[in-house]
Amino acid sequence: MTVADQYLDFAAREARGVSPAYERLAYHVASDADLLDRLATLPTPKQQPNLLFAVVRLLGGPIGDPAEFRAFTLERWDDIAAQMLARATQTNEAGRTAALLPVLASLPQPLALLDVGASAGLCLFPDRYAYRYGSRTVGAGTPLLDCTSRGFTPPTRLPRVVWRAGLDLNPLDVTDPGDVAWLDALIWPEHQHRRDRLRAAIEVARKDPPRLVRGDAVTDLPALAAQAPATATLVVYHTSMLYQLPDPQAFLDVVRGLPGHWVAVESPAVVNAGRELPPPPSAALHNVLTLDGEPLAWVRGHGEALTWFGKDIY
Repeated sequence: MTVADQYLDFAAREARGVSPAYERLAYHVASDADLLDRLATLPTPKQQPNLLFAVVRLLGGPIGDPAEFRAFTLERWDDIAAQMLARATQTNEAGRTAALLPVLASLPQPLALLDVGASAGLCLFPDRYAYRYGSRTVGAGTPLLDCTSRGFTPPTRLPRVVWRAGLDLNPLDVTDPGDVAWLDALIWPEHQHRRDRLRAAIEVARKDPPRLVRGDAVTDLPALAAQAPATATLVVYHTSMLYQLPDPQAFLDVVRGLPGHWVAVESPAVVNAGRELPPPPSAALHNVLTLDGEPLAWVRGHGEALTWFGKDIY
């Protein structure tokens, strides 16, 4: 896939109907030879639209008008490229726990949670948030996470968590203003509701900071998993993380060898290679929720919709 193709795909499948500003910018970048030439100088994982747009926002650049965005990006390219090389799309979307909750609530309790690619650790608190699946609400905490759901009965209880840890190459600190600014920049411009719940989730994490370990998803995972209490069910999980790994298969080989359970919300091309899946609900980008490698549901990128097609897990 060329750089232009990446931006066209992002505009059509991710931003359309979700972020008009990013849809416009992505189509513009895809047709702009100067911007494409500069992006082509970066490693492939660093060319992605989310990373470019977030860095421009972090540096105070305009994202409402494509012409102004272009002028800013070309003028400040050296600064932008340096930030894109140093940073990653560590979107710590607490809303994704709404997709994880049905699986977590179904497993033998209590749980020991290990989030790989944990960013600031906000997805390590599924037991502290509240969830609304249509007319049914589960939990009483904040933020309240809305998830359109089809094909399954939502859980009636929250999981009981007795141990939680995160693993990340560059963990973010919820008490560091610079890290919080980066998390904010990663939220798409029109999504004030996501910005509000980011702040609410940060307050949850600040009251009980999660244990975040700086390390590699392949080489350092087994040692951290071994620290989970034997009296709890270990659950290793990750959401929209595998595409950033240089060798996703090496990670999958490691995680499949660990005790406990493995939960993923990832691209079906990565975690379900060779499996036949039902068609997704729409042409929009969907990830797939899996439990120990078995596909269960289609999930929209920020956890805002869940379409169940797998076995009954209750």
